[in-house]
Amino acid sequence: MPDLRPAPGPDCPDCPRLVAFRHAAREREPDWHNAPVPSFGDPKARLLIVGLAPGLGGANRTGRPFTGDGAGFTLYPALARFGWTRGTFDARVDDGLELVDCRITNAVRCVPPENKPKGAEIATCRRFLESEIMARPRPLTILALGRIAHDSTLRALGLRPAGYPFGHGAMHDVGPDLLLASSYHCSRYNMNTGRLTEAMLDDVLLALRRHLDAR
Repeated sequence: MPDLRPAPGPDCPDCPRLVAFRHAAREREPDWHNAPVPSFGDPKARLLIVGLAPGLGGANRTGRPFTGDGAGFTLYPALARFGWTRGTFDARVDDGLELVDCRITNAVRCVPPENKPKGAEIATCRRFLESEIMARPRPLTILALGRIAHDSTLRALGLRPAGYPFGHGAMHDVGPDLLLASSYHCSRYNMNTGRLTEAMLDDVLLALRRHLDAR
């Protein structure tokens, strides 16, 4: 099935600060992706995972979400444990990894300085997140990794974040046949400090696996 969702072009001009940062990265590393990072996975997936933004030396380098930095070495093996991948993750876009009934996107498609997008940039990029959520067939479950992804997902649905508080393992019914789950982001910092552990992430993914298997 072709992926017809609207997505930013390689030279998207909408966020001046991110454009300048992208151009600087192209000067330093001309062989990197250095462009908005497309979503990855099955357009018909029932599970949509929303991250924050591409990492400078990760997805911004490779062109695939959570590929090339520490977060991917946590997320993709965890997805494999619950049957959402096929093949082996090797942190390369040509590693042959496929997602099964799962799709991954980011709240912000371009790498931000210091991994910290500004509110206006999150809002500007939200239309692409909306297209991921609203496209047919719509996902049945969304997993937001971190508070920014959680809040931007709610706003993409026309909901106020105050009514659906973020918390690790939180689950909210946010529409007919749509569940929003949240987890701390699987960044290397969160893993190294123990804010998030593999077991904690597995608990969330197991709950989502059971939820979808019961459908």
